[in-house]
Amino acid sequence: MRVDIDVIILSFAKNQQLKALTEQTIASLFASESPADIHFHIVVIESNGELRPFQFENTTTIYPDTGFGFNKYLNIGVRSTGSALICFCNNDLLFHRNWASEILKLMATDESVSSAAPFCPVTHVRDGYPFSEPYLPIYHIFSGWCFLIKRDLLDTIGLFDERYLFWYADADYINTLRKHGIKNYMVNNSRVTHLGSQTSEGLPLKQYKKLTAVPSAYHNYKWTHGNYVYYVLKKLFLQTLIKLNII
Repeated sequence: MRVDIDVIILSFAKNQQLKALTEQTIASLFASESPADIHFHIVVIESNGELRPFQFENTTTIYPDTGFGFNKYLNIGVRSTGSALICFCNNDLLFHRNWASEILKLMATDESVSSAAPFCPVTHVRDGYPFSEPYLPIYHIFSGWCFLIKRDLLDTIGLFDERYLFWYADADYINTLRKHGIKNYMVNNSRVTHLGSQTSEGLPLKQYKKLTAVPSAYHNYKWTHGNYVYYVLKKLFLQTLIKLNII
């Protein structure tokens, strides 16, 4: 019986190199599994509105009319799809053969598993993650924001918190799982290589700082300090430093 998986890819194809990067990710995804067994319904959320109405091949490409927000764009993808399984990922990945099949094996073996991520032969080896066992219940930062969930998990934890513009979105997801007592699994026989943060590295410096430094204030407020006044003051302080080119 064929399995349908929605795949939501965030892309910012502001030049030909980054457009080709997204196309490479899509091509490796389709080549990774037999279409008779797994059907990928790919939704690309494209930040470069100048490409409109271009559609990446074999995808539904959406151009949001609202400003960029990492989690906001992910939620647009969630609302535009309906399969029981959803994979979230960046546009700088290489999917290896049977990556999804290996995750589905775990979910079939243990129906309680609702969130799982592949092993990256680059990032996770570099960071020293253990891979002696086929499946590891582990709270870790995803490589290339690549993980697969059962859609009904969102009935428990809700959609992604849209106050995260970019950084800390993965940490927030992990903390949310912990809050609800839900395990995330790393599936070591599922391999997806993260090629590096090539899209974000090409952003203008001020925009990059806004997307990375400012979210730290909200993350600390939400999960550590719990003090709204502290959060607002730190956010304003960071925004001022960015405007003055101090950080």
